[in-house]
Amino acid sequence: MFTFEYVDFSTTSLEIRNRLANEDFQSLATLLRSLDLGQLIKQIEALKTTDAAILYRLLDKDRALAVFQDLDSVVQAELIESLQQEAVVDAFAALEPADRVALLDELPATVAAQLLVGLDAHQRHVTGVLLGYQDSSVGRVMSPHVITTQPDFTLEQTLERITPQLGATEHGHIIMVVDSTRRFLGALRLSDLLGHPRNLPISAISRELPTAQGSETDIQAARRAVDRHLDLMPVLDNEGRLIGALPLSDAIDLLEDAEESRTARSAGSEPLYRPYLGTPLRKLVRARIVWLLVLAIGATLTVKVLATFEQTLESMVVLSLFIPLIVGIGGNTGNQAATTVTRALAMGDVRVRDLGRVVFREVRIGAMLGLCLGAIALIIASVAFDLKVGLIIGMTLIVLCAVAAAVGGAMPIIGKFFNADPAVFSNPFISTFVDAAGLIVYLSVAVVVLGQ
Repeated sequence: MFTFEYVDFSTTSLEIRNRLANEDFQSLATLLRSLDLGQLIKQIEALKTTDAAILYRLLDKDRALAVFQDLDSVVQAELIESLQQEAVVDAFAALEPADRVALLDELPATVAAQLLVGLDAHQRHVTGVLLGYQDSSVGRVMSPHVITTQPDFTLEQTLERITPQLGATEHGHIIMVVDSTRRFLGALRLSDLLGHPRNLPISAISRELPTAQGSETDIQAARRAVDRHLDLMPVLDNEGRLIGALPLSDAIDLLEDAEESRTARSAGSEPLYRPYLGTPLRKLVRARIVWLLVLAIGATLTVKVLATFEQTLESMVVLSLFIPLIVGIGGNTGNQAATTVTRALAMGDVRVRDLGRVVFREVRIGAMLGLCLGAIALIIASVAFDLKVGLIIGMTLIVLCAVAAAVGGAMPIIGKFFNADPAVFSNPFISTFVDAAGLIVYLSVAVVVLGQ
């Protein structure tokens, strides 16, 4: 006896519509997994185009590809068009980041390629939400205009195929080689097609090319493209299928913007991204005021420390003369370490897992710097004032430089761990923290030396 599970189409359709109306995407995705291929196609065809696009976006990649291939070509075109609509993008952009990561998967490469074609930079950025790519990933900034061929095509077949496409892109001199499922195999230059026999297969002359993952950060991909002088870096999905490319000119722009942001934030301001004299005053004020408020609040720590050690300062007023020196050296030491480690992070020389090694290394560097500076300060302060003052200054610099270097080296890595710009975690916050820490060390050493 044969048994089968009967699924009431109208009941299922009602459940789907209710969950769409309530934007209950998590449970809707679970419901869709219980339907077979035929039922999914019927449900998609029964919905209006915007709802059908949302439904399609909730499918996992393999089922999405199977459904898309079985749809009529007219329905396929409507689906692609509706996936580009703002309502669909907004529905997924509104999800919490953790839910979006858990729910969204990349679209099949064939669908993603069609979805991206013809979009301008802004549309391409927001459509990246549909592809499951996070902000600041190369998947958000890649260009979809890529000319492709297949390895078993001859050079003559390839020329005939790509000639009509050459005017549609600025990067027609680079041709990507993919198989029938768009899995990336290699690349060649347009000039290669002209310098070999026309009956030669593409596989004979294609060569490997460094690639980027769509989920990779745009700065990492851009730096690799610039370092290797790649006119066009292929961008692949998680299965190695070609979904776009990062042009060298875009990679350079990304690095320039990142450097502008790093420079501005290291000075306690926000980047302007436009000429200074052409920037409205209110924008200049807004770019600076937030940082000043944050640093002012942090500076209250310094006031609190001075109040705590008020008696020590009163007993030996000469100690107050050296406060600017102590604070300045501590801040400069921390900023030197932060700048060095931030650059090492950007270059890929240091990773988050290296935090312990970096801190241990910076403690030793800071202690050596402090020993050199402390010895000089001991001699000068002892001659100008007395031995106790020299000892306090010398011992303070040894401890403070070690602490400041360790904090300066750790802050950018901590920022990287929380997916924040390391520059934001570096100089302004380090200066505020080290000022307070420097005074605590300085006055604590004074208490020990003076016996108070």
